Amino acid sequence: MNNFTFRSPLANLLSKNWWIVLLRGIAALIFGLLTWFYPFITIIVMVIFFGVYALIDGVMGVIISINGRKSHQDWWLMLIWGIVSILAGILTFFVPGITWLVLITFIAVWALVSGIFQVITAIRLRKTIQGEWWMIIAGILSVLVGIILLIDPVQGGIALTWVIGVYAALFGVMNIALAFRLRRFAIHQVN
Repeated sequence: MNNFTFRSPLANLLSKNWWIVLLRGIAALIFGLLTWFYPFITIIVMVIFFGVYALIDGVMGVIISINGRKSHQDWWLMLIWGIVSILAGILTFFVPGITWLVLITFIAVWALVSGIFQVITAIRLRKTIQGEWWMIIAGILSVLVGIILLIDPVQGGIALTWVIGVYAALFGVMNIALAFRLRRFAIHQVN
């Protein structure tokens, strides 16, 4: 056995799928650059995508609930969820400002939670791989973005596209660097 053998199943999983981390990084970098150069289009597109997603999610929820009404006693919960999603989708197209505020809050919570989990994952990997600090920095950036957006969502919404652009580009670069480290470990592990 060489000194690159991983003792962690998570590290093994990441090293074997290093290319997914690379694609994730490239996608984040491209998204960040587009957001930075086209902030107003980004706002409109985000709201439209959310509205379309909510409508599709709602319709699927209603279909699932109707199909499961004979076999599941809690089918009505899915029906309510579906109806709420459909209404949210419709509301998005008629009152986009409210949707934008809700979307900012959703992004803030997502950034905060995903950043915390990324830091935890990096800490768990610190004895297994080198370069885990890339994940820690990306996680901390995510947490900071979440906190900033939760403190003042209205003003945060104005700056959100710039913040998202910088965050996504940095996150992308860090994931690209991490992917190449993981690839190196995967190559050494095979040999």
